[in-house]
Amino acid sequence: MTRRAFRAEILSVPHDPARAGPDAVRHHADGMLVVEDGLVVARGAWSELHARFAGVPVETFAGGLIVPGFVDAHVHYPQTERIASHGEQLLHWLERHIFPAEAGFADRAHADAVAAFFLDELLRNGTTSALVFATVHAASVDALFEAALARNMRIVSGKVLMDLGPETLRDTPASGRADTEALIARWRGRGRLGYAVTPRFALTSTDAQLADAGRLLAEHPEVLMHTHLAENPGEIAAVGARFADARDYLDVYDRFGLVGPRSVFAHCVHMSDAALARMAQAGAGIALCPTSNLFLGSGLFDLAAIDCHGIGIGIGTDIGAGTSFSVLHTLGEAYKIGQLRGHSLDPFRALHLATAGGARIMGIGDRVGALEPGQEADFAVLDCAATPLLARRTAGAPLFDRLFALQILGDDRAIAATYVAGRRAYARSGS
Repeated sequence: MTRRAFRAEILSVPHDPARAGPDAVRHHADGMLVVEDGLVVARGAWSELHARFAGVPVETFAGGLIVPGFVDAHVHYPQTERIASHGEQLLHWLERHIFPAEAGFADRAHADAVAAFFLDELLRNGTTSALVFATVHAASVDALFEAALARNMRIVSGKVLMDLGPETLRDTPASGRADTEALIARWRGRGRLGYAVTPRFALTSTDAQLADAGRLLAEHPEVLMHTHLAENPGEIAAVGARFADARDYLDVYDRFGLVGPRSVFAHCVHMSDAALARMAQAGAGIALCPTSNLFLGSGLFDLAAIDCHGIGIGIGTDIGAGTSFSVLHTLGEAYKIGQLRGHSLDPFRALHLATAGGARIMGIGDRVGALEPGQEADFAVLDCAATPLLARRTAGAPLFDRLFALQILGDDRAIAATYVAGRRAYARSGS
């Protein structure tokens, strides 16, 4: 039994402020977080806890702000080396940049190298949990899971299903099922890992494979379903042409048993009220990906419309169409999109979406995202003075303003340290 304590300002937003109001925010200006064997055992004001835990070693972060580790609800690790690839919208961008890059993951050594870099980049940006696309190659999942296991990170991923993909990235319904079953069996219960049945999107799988994905989801009640939905006008038009009898894009997935409480759909930029109502009824979640939507010219997600239906929401960096591993930066872009939509994203709500909100749609909200007693002690230490501009903007400012400044001006430089299960996994140079 190993106990450690951390002293700093502590902030979490376990409930959505849009529904719970100010009571959603838990804040201790001078707080104490006590961790035992990787779990939070106590969290509160220093003045109330330090005598109770006298003798426990304390690490103090003067001027630091402890928040739950960020949860990236949609990101592609094989696209890491294609971030900032110029030109075109989604379908052409995939053909020109992404599919050739993903073909390289047939090489296990390459997959190992990229997976290690990718996870270290997440940690450098304060991200401790993520829902991750791999490639069609089963070994790409093995590479990611082995690297995550070594870092004790909470990572959910799965082999991509795409029997209509390009020749270099094509499986079959039979091979896709066999690989998926083998991966689930190989990694079930290991570390803090989880599996997601992962059809890339409707256009890259036959009806037979989509139906089989639905069967896999039904046969394995512990796994998620992770795919893309209504991201880009060109994609939506192509789906409409292929599935002309479907009510909408969501209905394509629904008819194959892929819409339910374990489903996470990335993007959902262009959604009808009927489709959103169906998602709410099914308990499905949405990963909003603002930097990707802007980079590919896909459109501006309508957070207010999603809110009207009470759908669970997380935030995804969506590397490599997304332009930053920083969840802070991504939240800043979400704020700007909201402004264009006539809706201002509150910084406390932004933090919720990037932590407990994302954890909830990934089915791990009981374990991470809020730093509540009994949860895993994954957290980031934010530095409001990380840059001269941040320091000047936040000096003497109330919490709301400091948090908003971090949302708009923050990036990897604002992460002083990242802790996974109470152990330091990253420390900024000089911290």
